[in-house]
Amino acid sequence: MVEKVLIANRGEIAVRIIRACRELGIPTVAVHSEVDAEALHVRLADQAICIGPASSALSYLNVPAIIAAAEISGADAIHPGYGFLSENADFAETSERCGLTFIGPTAQNMRDWGSKVSARALATRLGLPLLPGTGVLADADEAVRKADEIGYPVILKASAGGGGRGMKIVRDGATLRRVFPQAQAEAIAGFKCGDLYLERYVEEPRHIEFQVLCDGEGRALVLGERECSIQRRHQKLLEEAPSVAITEEMRGDMGATIQRAMLESGYRSAGTLEFLLDERGNLYFMEMNTRVQVEHPVTELVTGVDLVREQIGIASGKGISLPADYTVGIDGHAIECRINAEDPETFAPWPGLITEYSPPGGAGVRVDSGVFGGWRVPSSYDSLLLKVISFGKSRPEAITRMRRALSETVINGIRTNVSLHQRIVAHPDFQAGRLSTRFLERMGPRTPTAKS
Repeated sequence: MVEKVLIANRGEIAVRIIRACRELGIPTVAVHSEVDAEALHVRLADQAICIGPASSALSYLNVPAIIAAAEISGADAIHPGYGFLSENADFAETSERCGLTFIGPTAQNMRDWGSKVSARALATRLGLPLLPGTGVLADADEAVRKADEIGYPVILKASAGGGGRGMKIVRDGATLRRVFPQAQAEAIAGFKCGDLYLERYVEEPRHIEFQVLCDGEGRALVLGERECSIQRRHQKLLEEAPSVAITEEMRGDMGATIQRAMLESGYRSAGTLEFLLDERGNLYFMEMNTRVQVEHPVTELVTGVDLVREQIGIASGKGISLPADYTVGIDGHAIECRINAEDPETFAPWPGLITEYSPPGGAGVRVDSGVFGGWRVPSSYDSLLLKVISFGKSRPEAITRMRRALSETVINGIRTNVSLHQRIVAHPDFQAGRLSTRFLERMGPRTPTAKS
């Protein structure tokens, strides 16, 4: 069994992991940058070690410093959370070589699924449905030739990318030639890899993802799906489980396909397969995230499975704790709102001092937070502060509880997107389940009379 866990992360996910370890009786080590010395995860951990200055490259992405912190603290395992080094195969491999248990997929799993191009090839072999697309493109000329074969519109993507960087929607060859070097430059700046590929573009898709939990020893569970269609700048903003667009038949069929794929690929730990759902009800595989997701709480609430505890158990060699005859069931409905330190209209980051903080509570409300009153939000990292999650017997009840929870959420001293979430969950299209990745675009900006 893992005896001491170092959390190679910060913010709400570091707090989430600390809490799971505490329930298991496992001591924790927080690593932190100089600017995070007073952060909540540092306060809650059993031990804390500074690993560098504010810059991520010199702290949370500093592999030698993290490994040294594990050795100094006596930690025998590392949990990477999400972001930072969580999908870095070299980091996972280095951890294992240094005698540390990596709480996550194997390095080979990460390499198999990490590049979007290699993941497409693997998905094809494993029988997952895919949109028409290409491998890595040599240059803009090849991109135009391939786009002519696929048919416009197409979307240009970074092979190693995410979060919308290096991503361009293209409707003609002239535009493709023009934006190709721009996308390549963005990919190199963001991921140190300029590889690009093309896919057919779906105009009004829903973003659906399936949660998997695998022991790497012949057992794989598919814990239903999440709807992640409401996004800003290709980054998720609100998620829910289950999706109103997925029928029991679709869930069963795709679950069986994914389960076979995971067993054949030898995947280990938690992971998420992301799909686009087109207007005709067809699911198409996009990519796999080889880590725990920001939105994992909604799956936990509707399945009763603690994904972080399961990750630790699998890494410890205990496998999945659920009985061998366990059947995945979806009970109720859950919604998660990501509360960010940002302007609710422009999405510009808004760091600063939180002068007052009062999270919501009550029946059917969970808050995963990394903040407290009197803490200064740094400008060096992602703007996510906390996640407000509601749960109900039905989707309407979950929406009602979320509206109440948002009305109770108090964060003063900085700007947040709480008011934007209030507008979303009150919108008739959201309440009716009419969603797509263009939801915010369709909703439009706040009117002067709208309640903030």
